[in-house]
Amino acid sequence: MSTTSPTVGGPRLYSTLSRRSEPLEPGPDGTVRMYVCGPTVYGPVHVGNARPFVVFSVLKRYLTRRGFAVRFVSNVTDVNDKIYAAAGREEVPSAELAARYLAEYVADTDRLELGRPDLEPTVTGHMPEIIDLIERLITVDLAYPSHGDVYFRVNRFPGYGKLSGRRLDELLVTEPGDAKEHPLDFALWKGHKPDEDTFWESPWGNGRPGWHIECSAMAQSALGPSFEIHGGGIDLAFPHHENEIAQSEGANGVPMARIWAHNEMLELGGKMSKSEGNIILLRDALDRWGRDVLVAFFLRTHYRSKLPFGDPALEDTARQVETIRNTILALDRAESAPGTGINRELADTLVAARNDFFDALDDDFHTPRAFAALFEVIHAIHRAVDGARPGLAQLQATRSEFVALLDVLGLASLAVSRPGAPVEIVALAREREIARAEGDFARADELRAEIEARGYEVRDTPEGPQVTSR
Repeated sequence: MSTTSPTVGGPRLYSTLSRRSEPLEPGPDGTVRMYVCGPTVYGPVHVGNARPFVVFSVLKRYLTRRGFAVRFVSNVTDVNDKIYAAAGREEVPSAELAARYLAEYVADTDRLELGRPDLEPTVTGHMPEIIDLIERLITVDLAYPSHGDVYFRVNRFPGYGKLSGRRLDELLVTEPGDAKEHPLDFALWKGHKPDEDTFWESPWGNGRPGWHIECSAMAQSALGPSFEIHGGGIDLAFPHHENEIAQSEGANGVPMARIWAHNEMLELGGKMSKSEGNIILLRDALDRWGRDVLVAFFLRTHYRSKLPFGDPALEDTARQVETIRNTILALDRAESAPGTGINRELADTLVAARNDFFDALDDDFHTPRAFAALFEVIHAIHRAVDGARPGLAQLQATRSEFVALLDVLGLASLAVSRPGAPVEIVALAREREIARAEGDFARADELRAEIEARGYEVRDTPEGPQVTSR
């Protein structure tokens, strides 16, 4: 069955720039071009970094199902003050540290099984483009060299503050420095310092780029001077994205991106960040909860809402994930003993829920409403298989359509049989079942935790406990 919706009008996304929902229209070549700010690789990626990765990876999946060609670019910052500081603490070369954490970032996010962005540019791979962009800004008098550094003239760019809604007289200095014409000016190029073990040649002397110019250059190199979507965490809106706009639009004279889409923060007693020390590593979250639960957790809350990270919400998500798995199993069992004819309620619910699903995603990528539509289908499936069971053709078609909707959200894996457990894990599961039968629920919980620590999970089903890999 088709997985596209008959919705008229097409997708809309909220833009931080316009403060309203905007229609998403492809570029001149028919492609939706999307640039999303990725991580700075100075340590292992934490679960908060995974939220934009999941949100924008699934946004691409959805747009692709809606018939759009999508080019998704997400950068990696591999030259940065934080990288130099971390390399000093670990007493290793900064390039070695960045390469190691870049490889770990790719390995950890690969475990989310959402695919890679189409391009993942690095700063070190774009030095000529960065230097060229700085030279153009100097040529149009929006930037100036000073004592080996180069700074952007904030008060020369008339639109500065339009993304964050801030006026120049309200801004605080984010980059102190004595070599600047104005306290609000920010660095495009930083002269080499003795404690930095890498540098690049430039017309202004040896050094390396400032953070903001890096993304302007990489985005333009990959997608051109103007594109459809720029994404990232809301914490980047100021100053990073504000400065990107000033640099790119100052140099090119055209809007950098038509829609600025920002996801809200993951919270663990406040914004989750390495600098605050309140982080949970992505790999640890994946080890404990598995990719299905983690991906579903991110999508059950709207991307523009804050998302508290904790056991109660993840346990609730795990129960919903299990309900989806059990629904697929119920369909599979029903196919082995089908009824006859058509169950009209199931057919009508599936059509309505499919439309609701895509209407929700069309409306500012409202994944919680899409989940609600899935559960309308789930309830109808269980009523059908437990009552006037339909014929085999309808059961198979329902399963196919339901899995196709799950696939839009990156959750089709819930319909795939997973490998069984080795003998020692099965033995633990049997011991747990005995403990439960004897009323020793504390021991049963201990055994479940031990099974999960070894990468498996116990699912209690009407046919008895099942053990599968996570």
